[in-house]
Amino acid sequence: MNSAILLISCPDQKGITAQVSSFISKNNGNIEHADQHIDNQTNTFFMRIEWSLRNFSIPKESITKEFSALAKKFNMHYSLSFSESIPRVAVFASRSLHCLHDLLLRHAEGQLRCKIVLVISNHSDAKKIVNDFGAKFFEFPVTRKTKSQVEAKTADLLIREKVDLLILARYAQILTKKFLDKFPNRIINIHHSFLPAFIGENPYGQAYRRGVKIIGATSHYVTEELDAGPIIEQDTVRINHRDTIADLKIKGQDLEKIVLSRAVRWHLERKILIYNNKTVVFD
Repeated sequence: MNSAILLISCPDQKGITAQVSSFISKNNGNIEHADQHIDNQTNTFFMRIEWSLRNFSIPKESITKEFSALAKKFNMHYSLSFSESIPRVAVFASRSLHCLHDLLLRHAEGQLRCKIVLVISNHSDAKKIVNDFGAKFFEFPVTRKTKSQVEAKTADLLIREKVDLLILARYAQILTKKFLDKFPNRIINIHHSFLPAFIGENPYGQAYRRGVKIIGATSHYVTEELDAGPIIEQDTVRINHRDTIADLKIKGQDLEKIVLSRAVRWHLERKILIYNNKTVVFD
Protein backbone atom coordinates (compact mmCIF):
# COMPACT_ATOMS: atom_id res chain seq x y z
CA MET A 1 0.00 0.00 0.00
CA ASN A 2 1.40 3.37 -0.99
CA SER A 3 1.01 6.11 1.58
CA ALA A 4 1.92 9.77 1.98
CA ILE A 5 3.87 11.03 4.99
CA LEU A 6 3.86 14.61 6.25
CA LEU A 7 6.40 15.86 8.78
CA ILE A 8 5.33 19.21 10.20
CA SER A 9 6.75 21.81 12.59
CA CYS A 10 5.22 25.20 13.36
CA PRO A 11 4.31 27.54 16.22
CA ASP A 12 1.73 25.82 18.41
CA GLN A 13 -1.87 27.04 18.29
CA LYS A 14 -5.37 25.63 18.34
CA GLY A 15 -6.76 23.73 15.41
CA ILE A 16 -3.63 22.39 13.72
CA THR A 17 -4.37 18.69 14.24
CA ALA A 18 -8.03 19.13 13.34
CA GLN A 19 -7.36 21.01 10.11
CA VAL A 20 -4.55 18.71 8.93
CA SER A 21 -6.78 15.70 9.59
CA SER A 22 -9.68 17.44 7.83
CA PHE A 23 -7.51 18.14 4.78
CA ILE A 24 -6.82 14.43 4.49
CA SER A 25 -10.32 13.16 5.23
CA LYS A 26 -12.18 15.60 2.98
CA ASN A 27 -10.00 14.37 0.11
CA ASN A 28 -10.94 10.76 0.89
CA GLY A 29 -7.69 9.84 2.60
CA ASN A 30 -7.53 7.23 5.36
CA ILE A 31 -5.11 8.13 8.18
CA GLU A 32 -2.96 5.12 9.13
CA HIS A 33 -0.53 6.67 11.63
CA ALA A 34 -0.50 9.99 13.48
CA ASP A 35 1.72 11.30 16.24
CA GLN A 36 2.44 14.75 17.61
CA HIS A 37 4.48 16.58 20.21
CA ILE A 38 4.59 20.10 21.65
CA ASP A 39 7.83 21.61 22.91
CA ASN A 40 6.59 23.89 25.66
CA GLN A 41 9.96 25.61 25.97
CA THR A 42 9.74 26.98 22.42
CA ASN A 43 5.96 26.67 21.87
CA THR A 44 6.63 24.51 18.82
CA PHE A 45 4.22 21.92 17.45
CA PHE A 46 5.54 18.79 15.73
CA MET A 47 3.53 16.21 13.83
CA ARG A 48 4.00 13.11 11.73
CA ILE A 49 0.93 11.92 9.87
CA GLU A 50 0.69 9.12 7.33
CA TRP A 51 -2.32 8.24 5.19
CA SER A 52 -3.20 5.80 2.45
CA LEU A 53 -3.26 7.10 -1.10
CA ARG A 54 -5.81 4.50 -2.15
CA ASN A 55 -8.80 6.53 -3.43
CA PHE A 56 -7.17 9.80 -2.30
CA SER A 57 -8.65 12.46 -4.58
CA ILE A 58 -5.51 14.59 -4.99
CA PRO A 59 -2.80 13.26 -7.33
CA LYS A 60 0.58 12.76 -5.66
CA GLU A 61 2.23 15.48 -7.67
CA SER A 62 -0.42 18.02 -6.60
CA ILE A 63 -0.54 17.37 -2.83
CA THR A 64 2.12 19.95 -1.98
CA LYS A 65 0.31 22.65 -3.97
CA GLU A 66 -3.06 21.81 -2.42
CA PHE A 67 -1.60 21.72 1.10
CA SER A 68 0.29 25.01 0.74
CA ALA A 69 -2.60 27.26 1.84
CA LEU A 70 -2.99 25.37 5.11
CA ALA A 71 0.77 25.37 5.62
CA LYS A 72 0.89 29.13 5.12
CA LYS A 73 -1.98 29.69 7.55
CA PHE A 74 -0.07 28.00 10.39
CA ASN A 75 3.42 29.09 9.28
CA MET A 76 4.47 25.47 8.83
CA HIS A 77 7.77 24.00 7.86
CA TYR A 78 6.94 20.63 6.34
CA SER A 79 8.16 17.83 4.12
CA LEU A 80 6.09 15.37 2.10
CA SER A 81 7.31 11.91 1.15
CA PHE A 82 5.82 8.67 -0.11
CA SER A 83 6.28 5.17 1.26
CA GLU A 84 6.73 3.70 -2.22
CA SER A 85 9.86 5.82 -2.70
CA ILE A 86 12.87 3.66 -1.81
CA PRO A 87 15.81 5.78 -0.56
CA ARG A 88 19.18 5.24 -2.21
CA VAL A 89 21.95 4.81 0.36
CA ALA A 90 25.74 5.01 0.38
CA VAL A 91 27.77 3.59 3.27
CA PHE A 92 31.23 4.88 4.20
CA ALA A 93 33.62 2.62 6.11
CA SER A 94 37.30 2.25 6.97
CA ARG A 95 38.95 -0.67 8.76
CA SER A 96 36.45 -1.25 11.58
CA LEU A 97 33.85 -3.20 9.65
CA HIS A 98 31.35 -4.35 12.29
CA CYS A 99 28.82 -1.59 11.55
CA LEU A 100 29.14 -2.01 7.78
CA HIS A 101 28.69 -5.78 8.03
CA ASP A 102 25.66 -5.34 10.29
CA LEU A 103 23.99 -2.85 7.92
CA LEU A 104 24.58 -5.08 4.88
CA LEU A 105 23.14 -8.09 6.72
CA ARG A 106 20.08 -6.20 7.98
CA HIS A 107 19.51 -4.85 4.49
CA ALA A 108 19.76 -8.33 2.98
CA GLU A 109 17.23 -9.60 5.52
CA GLY A 110 14.77 -6.82 4.66
CA GLN A 111 15.09 -4.89 7.92
CA LEU A 112 16.14 -1.66 6.19
CA ARG A 113 13.82 -0.45 3.44
CA CYS A 114 16.33 1.12 1.11
CA LYS A 115 18.73 0.34 -1.70
CA ILE A 116 22.41 0.30 -0.74
CA VAL A 117 23.80 1.44 -4.06
CA LEU A 118 27.47 1.70 -3.11
CA VAL A 119 30.05 1.49 -0.34
CA ILE A 120 32.99 3.89 -0.18
CA SER A 121 36.14 3.28 1.84
CA ASN A 122 39.58 4.80 2.24
CA HIS A 123 40.98 1.25 2.56
CA SER A 124 40.51 -2.05 0.74
CA ASP A 125 39.52 -4.07 3.83
CA ALA A 126 35.77 -3.86 3.12
CA LYS A 127 35.94 -4.94 -0.51
CA LYS A 128 35.28 -8.65 0.00
CA ILE A 129 32.35 -8.10 2.38
CA VAL A 130 30.75 -5.60 0.01
CA ASN A 131 31.24 -7.86 -3.01
CA ASP A 132 29.72 -10.80 -1.11
CA PHE A 133 26.54 -8.77 -0.60
CA GLY A 134 26.43 -7.66 -4.23
CA ALA A 135 26.98 -3.93 -3.69
CA LYS A 136 29.36 -1.68 -5.60
CA PHE A 137 32.64 -0.90 -3.83
CA PHE A 138 34.82 2.17 -4.33
CA GLU A 139 38.19 2.64 -2.68
CA PHE A 140 39.25 6.28 -2.36
CA PRO A 141 42.47 6.57 -0.29
CA VAL A 142 42.67 9.91 1.53
CA THR A 143 45.72 11.95 2.47
CA ARG A 144 46.04 15.55 3.59
CA LYS A 145 47.17 16.52 0.10
CA THR A 146 44.42 14.63 -1.74
CA LYS A 147 41.50 15.21 0.68
CA SER A 148 39.81 18.00 -1.28
CA GLN A 149 40.13 16.16 -4.60
CA VAL A 150 38.82 12.91 -3.08
CA GLU A 151 35.84 14.69 -1.52
CA ALA A 152 35.01 16.37 -4.82
CA LYS A 153 35.21 13.05 -6.66
CA THR A 154 33.11 11.37 -3.94
CA ALA A 155 30.44 14.08 -4.05
CA ASP A 156 30.21 13.81 -7.84
CA LEU A 157 29.74 10.05 -7.55
CA LEU A 158 27.01 10.39 -4.91
CA ILE A 159 25.13 12.99 -6.93
CA ARG A 160 25.46 10.92 -10.10
CA GLU A 161 24.09 7.86 -8.26
CA LYS A 162 21.24 9.99 -6.81
CA VAL A 163 22.10 8.98 -3.24
CA ASP A 164 19.57 10.14 -0.65
CA LEU A 165 21.35 9.11 2.57
CA LEU A 166 24.99 8.74 3.59
CA ILE A 167 25.89 6.47 6.51
CA LEU A 168 29.27 6.77 8.20
CA ALA A 169 29.78 3.24 9.50
CA ARG A 170 32.91 3.96 11.54
CA TYR A 171 34.43 5.98 8.70
CA ALA A 172 37.76 7.26 10.01
CA GLN A 173 37.78 10.58 8.19
CA ILE A 174 36.48 14.04 9.10
CA LEU A 175 34.37 15.50 6.31
CA THR A 176 34.84 19.14 5.40
CA LYS A 177 32.16 21.82 5.53
CA LYS A 178 32.24 22.09 1.74
CA PHE A 179 31.28 18.43 1.46
CA LEU A 180 28.72 18.50 4.28
CA ASP A 181 26.92 21.48 2.78
CA LYS A 182 26.03 19.37 -0.25
CA PHE A 183 24.16 16.82 1.91
CA PRO A 184 22.47 18.69 4.79
CA ASN A 185 20.71 16.44 7.32
CA ARG A 186 21.46 13.47 5.08
CA ILE A 187 24.59 12.07 6.77
CA ILE A 188 24.30 9.80 9.81
CA ASN A 189 27.30 8.94 11.99
CA ILE A 190 27.98 6.52 14.86
CA HIS A 191 30.57 6.90 17.60
CA HIS A 192 31.32 5.57 21.04
CA SER A 193 30.22 7.83 23.88
CA PHE A 194 31.72 7.02 27.25
CA LEU A 195 30.77 8.39 30.63
CA PRO A 196 33.10 10.17 31.21
CA ALA A 197 34.28 10.93 27.66
CA PHE A 198 37.69 9.76 26.49
CA ILE A 199 39.21 11.62 23.59
CA GLY A 200 42.04 10.49 21.36
CA GLU A 201 43.59 7.11 20.68
CA ASN A 202 42.59 3.87 22.42
CA PRO A 203 39.43 5.08 24.18
CA TYR A 204 38.66 1.57 25.41
CA GLY A 205 42.03 1.38 27.09
CA GLN A 206 41.43 4.76 28.72
CA ALA A 207 37.97 3.63 29.88
CA TYR A 208 39.39 0.39 31.30
CA ARG A 209 42.10 2.21 33.25
CA ARG A 210 39.54 4.67 34.60
CA GLY A 211 37.28 1.84 35.74
CA VAL A 212 34.11 3.03 34.02
CA LYS A 213 30.81 1.38 34.88
CA ILE A 214 28.94 2.43 31.73
CA ILE A 215 29.93 2.72 28.09
CA GLY A 216 27.67 3.90 25.31
CA ALA A 217 27.14 4.74 21.66
CA THR A 218 25.60 7.75 19.94
CA SER A 219 24.19 8.10 16.44
CA HIS A 220 23.64 11.60 15.09
CA TYR A 221 23.39 13.71 11.98
CA VAL A 222 26.72 15.11 10.89
CA THR A 223 27.43 18.83 11.11
CA GLU A 224 30.57 20.91 10.78
CA GLU A 225 31.22 20.74 14.53
CA LEU A 226 32.69 17.31 15.18
CA ASP A 227 30.29 14.84 16.84
CA ALA A 228 27.95 17.70 17.80
CA GLY A 229 25.09 17.25 15.32
CA PRO A 230 21.47 16.48 16.23
CA ILE A 231 21.37 13.22 18.20
CA ILE A 232 19.05 10.52 16.86
CA GLU A 233 19.67 7.61 19.22
CA GLN A 234 21.85 6.63 22.18
CA ASP A 235 22.22 3.58 24.38
CA THR A 236 24.47 2.27 27.14
CA VAL A 237 25.67 -1.02 28.59
CA ARG A 238 26.96 -1.81 32.08
CA ILE A 239 30.64 -2.57 32.70
CA ASN A 240 32.09 -4.24 35.79
CA HIS A 241 35.50 -5.05 37.23
CA ARG A 242 35.65 -8.42 35.47
CA ASP A 243 35.54 -6.87 31.98
CA THR A 244 38.83 -6.70 30.09
CA ILE A 245 39.70 -4.16 27.41
CA ALA A 246 38.69 -6.80 24.84
CA ASP A 247 35.33 -7.18 26.60
CA LEU A 248 34.78 -3.42 26.46
CA LYS A 249 35.49 -3.39 22.72
CA ILE A 250 33.05 -6.24 22.06
CA LYS A 251 30.30 -4.65 24.14
CA GLY A 252 30.96 -1.27 22.55
CA GLN A 253 30.87 -2.62 19.01
CA ASP A 254 27.64 -4.52 19.68
CA LEU A 255 26.09 -1.31 20.96
CA GLU A 256 27.31 0.72 17.98
CA LYS A 257 25.64 -1.71 15.57
CA ILE A 258 22.30 -1.54 17.38
CA VAL A 259 22.27 2.23 17.83
CA LEU A 260 23.30 2.95 14.23
CA SER A 261 20.74 0.54 12.75
CA ARG A 262 17.95 2.12 14.81
CA ALA A 263 18.90 5.61 13.65
CA VAL A 264 19.10 4.53 10.01
CA ARG A 265 15.76 2.70 10.16
CA TRP A 266 13.96 5.69 11.71
CA HIS A 267 15.40 8.00 9.05
CA LEU A 268 14.33 5.64 6.27
CA GLU A 269 10.83 5.46 7.77
CA ARG A 270 10.64 9.28 7.81
CA LYS A 271 10.19 9.40 11.58
CA ILE A 272 12.70 12.14 12.42
CA LEU A 273 12.22 15.91 12.60
CA ILE A 274 15.23 18.16 13.19
CA TYR A 275 15.03 21.50 15.03
CA ASN A 276 17.47 23.62 17.02
CA ASN A 277 20.20 20.97 16.68
CA LYS A 278 17.85 18.43 18.30
CA THR A 279 15.54 15.76 16.95
CA VAL A 280 11.98 14.62 17.47
CA VAL A 281 11.81 10.88 16.79
CA PHE A 282 8.22 9.72 16.37
CA ASP A 283 7.05 6.27 17.50
